[in-house]
Amino acid sequence: MSSIDRDTDRSRLLARRALVLGGIKLAGLSALVGRLYYLQVVESARYTMLAEENRISLRLIAPSRGNIVDRFGVPLAVNEQNYRVVVVSERTHNIQETLDKISRIVPLTDGDRRRVLRELHRKRRFVPVTVRENLTWEQVATLETNTPDLPGVAIEVGELRHYPQAEATAHILGYVGAVSEAELSGNSDPVLSLPGFRIGKAGIEKYHEKVLRGTAGTSQLEVNAVGRVIRELSRDEGQSGREIQLTIDMALQRFVQERLSQEVSASAVVMDVHTGGIYALCSHPSYDPNQFTMGISAELWEELLSNQATPLNNKAVVGQYPPGSTFKMMAALAALESGIVSSRHTVFCPGHMELGDHRFHCWKRGGHGTVDFVGALRHSCDVFFYDVSRRIGIDRISEMSNRFGLGARTGIDLPHERAGLMPSIAWKKATLGKGWDMGETLVASIGQGYVLATPLQLAVMTCRLANGGYAVKPHLTKQIKTVSGEQTAWPSIGVKKENLDIVLRGMNEVTNAPNGTAFKSRITEVGYEMAGKTGSAQVRRITMAERTSGVKKNEDLPWRERDHALFVAFAPVQAPRYACAVFVEHGGGGSTAAAPIARDILLETQKRDPGRAAVAETPPTSFRDPRG
Repeated sequence: MSSIDRDTDRSRLLARRALVLGGIKLAGLSALVGRLYYLQVVESARYTMLAEENRISLRLIAPSRGNIVDRFGVPLAVNEQNYRVVVVSERTHNIQETLDKISRIVPLTDGDRRRVLRELHRKRRFVPVTVRENLTWEQVATLETNTPDLPGVAIEVGELRHYPQAEATAHILGYVGAVSEAELSGNSDPVLSLPGFRIGKAGIEKYHEKVLRGTAGTSQLEVNAVGRVIRELSRDEGQSGREIQLTIDMALQRFVQERLSQEVSASAVVMDVHTGGIYALCSHPSYDPNQFTMGISAELWEELLSNQATPLNNKAVVGQYPPGSTFKMMAALAALESGIVSSRHTVFCPGHMELGDHRFHCWKRGGHGTVDFVGALRHSCDVFFYDVSRRIGIDRISEMSNRFGLGARTGIDLPHERAGLMPSIAWKKATLGKGWDMGETLVASIGQGYVLATPLQLAVMTCRLANGGYAVKPHLTKQIKTVSGEQTAWPSIGVKKENLDIVLRGMNEVTNAPNGTAFKSRITEVGYEMAGKTGSAQVRRITMAERTSGVKKNEDLPWRERDHALFVAFAPVQAPRYACAVFVEHGGGGSTAAAPIARDILLETQKRDPGRAAVAETPPTSFRDPRG
């Protein structure tokens, strides 16, 4: 083969190799271009998002909690500036020395120090850690003045829930507290996971939690690779919680709470008989909800729990007690509506009634003589109600009581309301597996035995009596901003007016007839008169031996063995507008302990109503006497 042919073959080989190599390079370049296209175009949104997530941190901003005000706009729950001192460990040379300097201005406990050191150990060195909250302005000023000597220390401003009326509204408003693990696990709202965020734990704060909480805002922050904030890029403050206006009259609420404070343990409710709006709802003793805002101490918590008067309980809503003689209106109406007992029915009371081999006593040892419905209510004669209840049976009494709001939750806008108990034949069979005894009917007719009611239920019962038999329901929320929560039209309970008039006349004579059980506690101001019913509920059994030797007086017994004292009333008599229920735990007699409180409360309530001036000079109108 000639040299020319060899050169030609070599050239062809090189050309083929160059072509293959060029093809490989072209394929590689094409793959690189394709990959770049995929990353830059197809996956652009995804990688942009990843880049932004590494550069931008989205953080939640806690919304301001909505205020709570009374019916006149008086603040009941507000947000106050909360000054707190924080420390950044990377900016201080010696954290212990820094804490020592802070403690000379702001007292720090050993627990505070341990908590700060623990959080500093868990968090990055550039993250601020709260040392103390709720600083006074003097403490803030002193810390700011000493800033050069306090490296790494700064003052931050937040919000703290504050209750200006303190003990007077504790059982209505409740309080806020830190979110528990159980509350966090069952809720999808991310704002609950914010450090230090607080939610309603009781009362209105808990019932209207979502309305008061508001909506969290967001803050976009530029951060570096280790998470240090460089700057804030944008901010959305979110939406504050909505303001809630209550039906409460704060001045009256304070008056009632102060009036109850003269007793060991008591509660009271004042309602509008037409709307169901609650003007005052008090339970004594109370507590300061501000102590719960920052976390209550173990010592104070133990003190509240061990108090025999149970200051943490809202007795007006969760307290279940025998209603005593305040229940007699239900037995009377059940008898009148049954048609079995005539409105002119009379009973002779010798001081007791025999049933089989049992003797059921009247509260008055010598008896009341012959009494009718009105007289039985006026004198609170037990024997009269023993007689009519034996004629009509427990189920009719139970059904009537249910219509007037007893034996079931009222539906008030507060959490943890108790239902009380209105027994029946079926209830005892289902609950205790036993039949009903006639003696239990007699005892139930005077509000003893199995019968239990809350003070709120007794106030609702009184409202429905006073407003002509309409099923008004209690509520505390007047409006949420501009959305009204009040109702004025209610369904009828379905009782005859003539029967209701008999009961109302009896209540009128309880307070305004000279021989009524509460005559000494009547309202003497013309046009402000009240009608009511006394009640005393036994908490211990009186033995026959004690009756023979003489029943001990309440004042001679230990506090826990004394009778409960109750009184229900409405005013003014001629045009009922307000209803009141008062319960004095182990207070003794309803006429001596509870009636004077109700008188003072209803008089104050009416005098606070500017519309009452027009009727104050009008003489009281008696209820029509159905006896002719």
